[in-house]
Amino acid sequence: MLTEDKDLDWNKYFRIGGFDIRHATMLKDVTATEGATFRQLTLVHLLALQDPNLLPQLTVNSDMEARISSLNESHVSLVNKTWKFGGDEKGFQLIKYLISHFPTCCITDEEGCPVSWVLLYDYCAMGLLYTAPDYRGRGYAKILISTMATRLHAQGYPVYCFIEEENQLSYRLFKKLGFTEDPSYRAAWYEFNY
Repeated sequence: MLTEDKDLDWNKYFRIGGFDIRHATMLKDVTATEGATFRQLTLVHLLALQDPNLLPQLTVNSDMEARISSLNESHVSLVNKTWKFGGDEKGFQLIKYLISHFPTCCITDEEGCPVSWVLLYDYCAMGLLYTAPDYRGRGYAKILISTMATRLHAQGYPVYCFIEEENQLSYRLFKKLGFTEDPSYRAAWYEFNY
């Protein structure tokens, strides 16, 4: 596919994500043949929620329930500056696109400003999970993951995420919420012509 796709311009910057690392040698060979450069950005676990009944039954009081909302375009800069791969124009444009076209879920403070959120990528994986430091340890991430997973499952979508191998905190959180992985599968994100 990579060698036959005439729409792929090997002279320009692009990324490939969720790529099975068992095929990394082939990717390296094709990249060399095309005269391009590439590097691995991150290595990830793929976790999926096969059975939404495994999600813990969280008790959310009415005050908290009223603060569960969705992100909108006015929140793009906030999300961009907190995202590990953001902080630049490319990140801003991607986050704007995701917020505009895909489900999001957030928890706001008393003034209505998001303090914790999760987005959905254009390939349907949950991601960009974040909680502001002053609000950590309150169970916000559990609430957001459970809320988003329940919504996705109810609409017939797969419920999954990619978690960087070094992000053990998120890995343990998703596992505790009933997500499982195939330990033989590893994926990576690569960027080309950086």
